[in-house]
Amino acid sequence: MSYQIPSPAPSLQELARRQQNVITASQLRARGVPARVVTEHCRRGGPWQRLLPRVYLLQDGVPTPEQRMWAALLYAAQDGCETGRREGAVITGSAALALYGFTSVPRLPAVTEVDVLVPRQRRLKDAGEVRIRRTGRAPQARSVHGLACAPVARAVADALREWAAEGAFELGLVPPALVRALLTEAVGRGESGCTVAELVAELGEAGLLAEERVRAALDELLAAERESVLDRLGELVDEWLLPVPLTGPELRMRGGTYVAVPDLYWPEAGVAVEVDSELRCVSEGEAAWVRAGQHRMEYLGIRVVYVSGARVAADPDAVGGELREAFRAGGADVVELLVTER
Repeated sequence: MSYQIPSPAPSLQELARRQQNVITASQLRARGVPARVVTEHCRRGGPWQRLLPRVYLLQDGVPTPEQRMWAALLYAAQDGCETGRREGAVITGSAALALYGFTSVPRLPAVTEVDVLVPRQRRLKDAGEVRIRRTGRAPQARSVHGLACAPVARAVADALREWAAEGAFELGLVPPALVRALLTEAVGRGESGCTVAELVAELGEAGLLAEERVRAALDELLAAERESVLDRLGELVDEWLLPVPLTGPELRMRGGTYVAVPDLYWPEAGVAVEVDSELRCVSEGEAAWVRAGQHRMEYLGIRVVYVSGARVAADPDAVGGELREAFRAGGADVVELLVTER
């Protein structure tokens, strides 16, 4: 049997270095600093200052933007943990996006209020520039400059939700271009950003899909993403020497009954391609409508190939091979359809 010897708690000096001189009362108490000493040091002209309830800055002068973020996070955590990477409290909204380095929101020095996400059962009140935001889900954290921040998709949704709650959309304070830029930057940052699917899920959870400007910006983003994937599929069709398919044709029965509008369609083979169909729609009603069309195509004998943009990017050869095999196999007893190019 092996035993793991616990690491000793860092000294006050080491902890202050890690947290940029921002310390909680419990952390000071755990290191033997009496409450009266803290009170004396925080008097006018003293070497320390109180930033928030039970949160202190071990220096005088104006705190830096990063120190303000540490103070907000430590205030919301209030558990005496040694670092800002803790479950139960994460910076979110515009402050988190500023920490991530987003160019579509004000930079960190201009952030005047800090939203901190905590579990719903926590008993905390807003304090100073800190606004407590509660969630029924366990807050996920990503470390940004040592601070616990909400994932990008959640931070974007919380920023937009706050703008909506403040009436910024109705007052015209948030132009459509800003919303588009924010969503585009979120998915365009690679590994340090988020996927379109994550963004759609968070915006839906926040109830923002009914907001006209958010929905319009999201539709533009989805259309651009799908267009990029379709362009890459067009290249794969050429590379695998396949005939040029129809793009977005409308399929109907001979009597005029609507069937579907696949992304790509080879009428001679009875093969359709659907690209990221789960991201084409952001409401359950729209998703049900698209799924119904796909089911009708399959019922009528059309071979439907489902392709995701992520798979096209990660393994284009496999996707190209799948398209070729589907074209060779073709549909099965395809019902004669009316095909209208759009």
